[in-house]
Amino acid sequence: MPENITPINSDSRLEKLLYYEILNSPAEHTYDNISWLAAAIFEVENAGICFITNDDIFIKSQVGKKIELSKNDSFLSPEYLKDWGATTNNSARSDEQTKYIAVPIKSPDHFVIGALYVFGAITAEPTEKQKEMLSKLAELVIDKLETRIAIRQTLTAQDDRLHVLIHDLKNPMTTISLQSELVSRMPNIDEKAGLIASKINLQSKKMVGSLNEILSSAKKVSGSFKPQKNKIDLREILNSVTQKLAPLANKKSQNFNIEINSALEIFGDDEKITKLFYHILHNSIKFSPENRSITLSHQQEENLITIAVKDEGVGLNDIDLERLFIKFADLSAVPTHGENSNGLGLTAVKMFVDMHKGKIWAESEGKNKGTTFFVQLPIK
Repeated sequence: MPENITPINSDSRLEKLLYYEILNSPAEHTYDNISWLAAAIFEVENAGICFITNDDIFIKSQVGKKIELSKNDSFLSPEYLKDWGATTNNSARSDEQTKYIAVPIKSPDHFVIGALYVFGAITAEPTEKQKEMLSKLAELVIDKLETRIAIRQTLTAQDDRLHVLIHDLKNPMTTISLQSELVSRMPNIDEKAGLIASKINLQSKKMVGSLNEILSSAKKVSGSFKPQKNKIDLREILNSVTQKLAPLANKKSQNFNIEINSALEIFGDDEKITKLFYHILHNSIKFSPENRSITLSHQQEENLITIAVKDEGVGLNDIDLERLFIKFADLSAVPTHGENSNGLGLTAVKMFVDMHKGKIWAESEGKNKGTTFFVQLPIK
């Protein structure tokens, strides 16, 4: 096990757990199947998946005997999960015949957010094969969480973009309605022209009413769909994102070169812009080998700022570049360390850029020659 596992009570660790939106969610068949497979590996009937907050344990799945878990259970302690591999008597329970073994569920950036555990009459120490199989099942759990949240974020971004387009459409329709009403009330207007203006006014009002209904129901569901634009500094956002991704980059001995020496202020949605660059930089890490650099630079022209993210990774061919922002597109590039890739991240990125009336594109000279992503955003 790596030594740089984040402590169990870290605020950043809890933030990562909350990010996955898994706490207090209902039972799911997929997680029960993983628990069942874990139990089968050790030829016992009992297994489960839990997620650990700072104060409590949320049990996502249990097969076999149902037990309550607590922070006092020794097999869920940070010390055990850091160097897991042996069976243990649970000091918090009196049953000496029952043995426990647990493997940490770790996010890609090494936060321990939970555990996959088995217990029962385990008579021997686990073999290396059993430990490897249990670790693979824990990786399946985190892959499921990553895919789940990626789908949610993509759907949310898609809804947000649609609602922004509807809002933009409503403004000219309202103008048409008002102008046609004024035309119909003009003195000495031709009767036929007045009738046409009245019909235009009626239909445009109906259209505005329908658009208002869609916008109203959207607000009830999601609270707010429009980008919450404020003055933000792109340099600060990029610094923050690279700090969050540093554990992942360090794992592959990669480094960030930020060639931006001054503030880059624009009016934008801080949360959406942060997610945008998080996805792009995360991709650069995944698709680059060890000991490579990721360089961030910028250009400013009049009312536009363009951020360039250049990696030294696996590169893209011409077909990849055409299909890059298509949902679930099958690209030739694959992550260099077998990381999870669900085909949704860049789809969400494109939506966030569109919502800011910006542009995004990528350039690559081909296989193993790296890729540069360009994000162009208006300052106002």
